[in-house]
Amino acid sequence: MESNEEEDDVHFGDTYNSGWDEIPVEEEMPAEVTDYFPGAAKTYGMGYTFLSLFNTDENSVYRKTNLYYPFSCKQDWEIASWLLRSGLSMGKIDSFLSLEMIRDLPLSFRSAKELRGRAEMLPSGPRWMSRVLDTSHPTKSPVILYWRDPLECISAILNHPLFHDQLDFTPRKVYSTVQKLCRVYTEWMTGDDAWNMQSLLPQGATLLGTILSSDKTNISVLTGDRVAHPLLVSLANIRMNTRLKSSTNSFMLTALLPVPKFLHKNKRLRGVLADRLVHQCLDIVLKPLKEAALHGTMLSDPVGQSRYYSFRHEPRTASTTLAQISVVRTRADPSDLQAFFREAQKFRLNGVFEPFWRDWVLTDPSHFFTPETLHVLHKEFWDHDAKWLIFAVGESEIDFRFSVLQPVTGFRRFAEGISKLKQVTGRCQRDIQRSIVAVSADAAPRGVLVAVRALMDFRYLVQSQSIDENDLVRISAALNEFHASKDAIIDAGVRRGKANKVIDNWYIPKLELMQSVVPSIRNSGVTAQWSADATEHAHITEIKVPARSSNNNNYDPQICRHLDRLDKCLRFELATILLDEKQNIKALADAARSHMDDEDADDIEVDDDVPVEFLSTIQHDRSRPITNYFAIAQVLQHKPVGSVPLPLRSFVIGRIAFHLGYDPSIRNISVDDVALKFNLPDLRPALSDFLQHEASSERDHIHAIGGPRKAGPNAVLPFEKVQVWFKLRLQDTEFHDVHNIRPAQTINCAPPSEPWTHGHYDSIIVNTEAEHSWPTSGLQGHTVAQIRLIFRPLGKTGTQWVWRDRFLTYVHRFDIIGVREPTTQMYVLKRAKRSNGTCMGDVVPISQVRAPVNLVPRFGAAADNRLTAYNSVEHASELWLNRFWDKNSYFPLSM
Repeated sequence: MESNEEEDDVHFGDTYNSGWDEIPVEEEMPAEVTDYFPGAAKTYGMGYTFLSLFNTDENSVYRKTNLYYPFSCKQDWEIASWLLRSGLSMGKIDSFLSLEMIRDLPLSFRSAKELRGRAEMLPSGPRWMSRVLDTSHPTKSPVILYWRDPLECISAILNHPLFHDQLDFTPRKVYSTVQKLCRVYTEWMTGDDAWNMQSLLPQGATLLGTILSSDKTNISVLTGDRVAHPLLVSLANIRMNTRLKSSTNSFMLTALLPVPKFLHKNKRLRGVLADRLVHQCLDIVLKPLKEAALHGTMLSDPVGQSRYYSFRHEPRTASTTLAQISVVRTRADPSDLQAFFREAQKFRLNGVFEPFWRDWVLTDPSHFFTPETLHVLHKEFWDHDAKWLIFAVGESEIDFRFSVLQPVTGFRRFAEGISKLKQVTGRCQRDIQRSIVAVSADAAPRGVLVAVRALMDFRYLVQSQSIDENDLVRISAALNEFHASKDAIIDAGVRRGKANKVIDNWYIPKLELMQSVVPSIRNSGVTAQWSADATEHAHITEIKVPARSSNNNNYDPQICRHLDRLDKCLRFELATILLDEKQNIKALADAARSHMDDEDADDIEVDDDVPVEFLSTIQHDRSRPITNYFAIAQVLQHKPVGSVPLPLRSFVIGRIAFHLGYDPSIRNISVDDVALKFNLPDLRPALSDFLQHEASSERDHIHAIGGPRKAGPNAVLPFEKVQVWFKLRLQDTEFHDVHNIRPAQTINCAPPSEPWTHGHYDSIIVNTEAEHSWPTSGLQGHTVAQIRLIFRPLGKTGTQWVWRDRFLTYVHRFDIIGVREPTTQMYVLKRAKRSNGTCMGDVVPISQVRAPVNLVPRFGAAADNRLTAYNSVEHASELWLNRFWDKNSYFPLSM
């Protein structure tokens, strides 16, 4: 089946435009083969664009002479925009405007009321509506539903200029090889559901996948019990790497569902009434989408092309559930709440008799309720797996072990342990997952650790953004291994509930949901795209921030008004940037970046070593900006000779970018002094052996680590001085997508100082065989080592020597002891030693470094209480090669 690209004029570009043409990879990647659904996603002439809608506003005639109308000029609008989005109360805005300096400005408004009045004149997006709902049972206060037409919200998302090259309209089947024996699943459009739904649509129709997310969230802090129930909407057609970035605002609030307090004496039945009300509200809110699914509708994409869209929600089955509800209705009247609920429970139903999806064509709960990583994977881990290991190891023991793990730059350290943590976020849960298996090894019962480790393998495999049929086999095998080992958890008495009471059953809904992960991936694409991280962040921007600017009374209408003003400001800002001829691309990027929340911005690890001229290489389209060292390296290569220091401080080897500080940490130090400072007694002979290998080998020779030392301690070198760096930054790409750049990681290599009395040395993967490459070869042809020195020799003036000026590193090698340890499925490492008992070290070019790795001391049954976070790796006789530290390195370390 061939793709007909002429029928669909949508650009299917890479998820990230890196600014460089291609990442040079060390080996040819296997070519995927794609079959596109024929005749899908046709266009039908030009419709409307974001700007054409902006220009149809009733005030557009005034903007012909003043682009920023109803404000007097650009500066007037900038002050107004800042005030409207600042979260300041009207009283504080009035106080600000009354300042003498501000009164002297030629502003078009002089009070908060006048400012908001002008904001109401801005072009509007989807408008809010409200309705008072009648309920079958009394409530403490009137039940009011606030909502926006979800079809208008979808249209606004679809039409947004920032998504113009990030939309996916054509269902496809991707195969790993030309033989088409192994399917590959990524985006929603690569699953079976999209293909099957498209086959039921008219020729040329475009399939839109509607994502609905709903979860209650607390509004008030510390006092009161104010709760909001937002309903968010987005499009599965937006590529997941874009949709999952909080800064793209790809989710819109389409409704605030009421959260009433029913006056019923039975708590359980109050829950049934609340469930029925939710479905009643969803029936009202989602009616336009149901009609669009039945009849289709014409909408415009970001470039203004009209398409005939048919809406389908992302696919217990619908027919079975509806049949069971019918049986229940024959046995009890829905108005008899208690009797109906009693009969419904026999089918494990919740007492809702008219589910909102009953009249939504092609909608099936068994398909559209997709597993979600934040709750199904991470919350399940914290609620269960982590608790099992805490009980198995002991609170004080596991807390001590976490507290003495060597800190890693850019990652959270649990200095007080994990057993007493409160309000554990999804990010915190993921940070604990990195180390808990290695930390608990040898202390937890073997069967318990095997079961938890199997679930961890399941968790990491499922989070991949590209999964093929072979991966699905591994995912199923990991889950089966857990079920085969889980009895050990109950036998050990570590599955406990309230009051520390032992539980002897497996009634855990989240574990049951894991059984649906593999079918869901085949139906709807990878699980990672359904993460609730983006929607949880939207609860802050769409609910909590607006609520903070309210008067703490009657929240819902004030939230709606706040969001309406904010939406108008954002639309107006984007339109004026696009229309103002004086603006450039950087301004558009700044506008997108300004939507980052302060909490994320405070969490950014700032790289203050990037020159001003390279600030444009920083990706700002995500909550944590990423410096693109691949782009910096390419720019430096084309700089005139003499304009930048050589060797270049940023360079690329294969799919790894290296970056060293512009200025060395030590500008000039003798070889013997640096050997003394870093405690490297064989540095001089190691350098002599390295130079000998260089002189007798071909260019770009790959150096091994180890072997007999040939040079003596007084070997003569063609240089006596070196420059030293204490840090190296490594940047790589996603394991499954070489064009998706990951954040750079810092590798430390600093001499002894307080509190690092033994020095601060991180561990790395070093390439030692030219025929193997990282990460595709795994550990084959690679060695785990501890980096002990990063330096550059400074040649003697007037001395000729065969040397290509570059950066070097001295490393200590670790040896792998046998095969993987069967319980943890991790390798155990020991420091390699020479015959005289000293650590086996060698000098290798820094270009042989491939990735940072995390090592965890093998604590044994009980950890040595003399260990600290600053000496635990140095004193450990054995260490775990922790494959769970990073989701990207998990795959090559698991090979």
